[in-house]
Amino acid sequence: MFGVAISLIIANTSMKDGFEIFLETQIGFPFIHFSILGWINDALMAIFFLLVGLEIKRELIEGELSSFKSAALPVIAALGGMLVPALIFALFNKNTLTESGWGIPMATDIAFAIAIIGLLSKHVPASLKIFLAALAIVDDLGAILVIAIFYTKQIHFEYLAIGAGILILLLVLNFFKVKNLLFYLLPGIFLWYFIHHSGIHATIAGVLLAFTIPTNASNKQSPLEKLEHGLTKPVNYVIMPVFALANTNIPFQKQMIAGLISPLGLGIILGLFVGKTFGVSLFSWLAVKLKFGHLPTGASWRHILGLGMLAGIGFTMSIFIAMLSFSKEEYILEAKFAILTASVLSGLVGFLFLKASKNN
Repeated sequence: MFGVAISLIIANTSMKDGFEIFLETQIGFPFIHFSILGWINDALMAIFFLLVGLEIKRELIEGELSSFKSAALPVIAALGGMLVPALIFALFNKNTLTESGWGIPMATDIAFAIAIIGLLSKHVPASLKIFLAALAIVDDLGAILVIAIFYTKQIHFEYLAIGAGILILLLVLNFFKVKNLLFYLLPGIFLWYFIHHSGIHATIAGVLLAFTIPTNASNKQSPLEKLEHGLTKPVNYVIMPVFALANTNIPFQKQMIAGLISPLGLGIILGLFVGKTFGVSLFSWLAVKLKFGHLPTGASWRHILGLGMLAGIGFTMSIFIAMLSFSKEEYILEAKFAILTASVLSGLVGFLFLKASKNN
């Protein structure tokens, strides 16, 4: 949050141009070059997704998501959290120049949503954090698939095939119970490289790698738990603040206020705040009523409703999709401001709602 505040200050002062030049500085090796911003968004975020993937896999093996009914609910809830916001946006922007942005309100910012629910640790059951993490990663994986299918101009299948071969190698190592983490992390770097060059967003490599790391259901520390423990502090205290600092970067302009009630602005704000809340809650209710899943341990329907609000924090992934959706800078800035507004609204209302739900 401090990173977001500093980034907004920089973007609206004389430091803006110098900061943008710094972020565009190229750093690389003979086989790959990125701007500093590119390294942050494609490389550091892959490490973040690796950590989240490790946590989800651990919960699938021995935690809150270890049964079919527990795991099914966040997947179904995430589906509702993607479909309803996209539909709301499409209704507002049908036959307009901004209709291509329907994917913007589909995403949930895992880092910010989990950060806020972390502040509520005394007010909500611990299982709710795991549920939100699972929902958010399914949500973002869905967004990444949308990017790959609808917003990727070209997919290089030769790179994708090599990446698939590396993934198979990692699965073979897991099958033969190889426990040395180096045998996973080194091929994981190449997996990231080839996924990136395939045209698919490189962060998905972190999730794929996480699901190949061996673990167990016993009290003995597994390679997965060792890696998860080693990544937690660097991700929370370095990677996420740096990511927020580099990506918020929104210069405020007078016309952006009016843009909040344009079809684009309303589609994003109502999609994220209303669509996410309604979609996550409705699909969760349907899943439970149809006996596909059950509520997280100790959670009530009020908790699910509040969690749906937090899922409306689209922020970084929504901004990323907005930049892919439009070529006109005017639309990008309008979309960024609407995303920031919706994310703040969702985070604040969700926080207050869940905090008031302590004794319910």
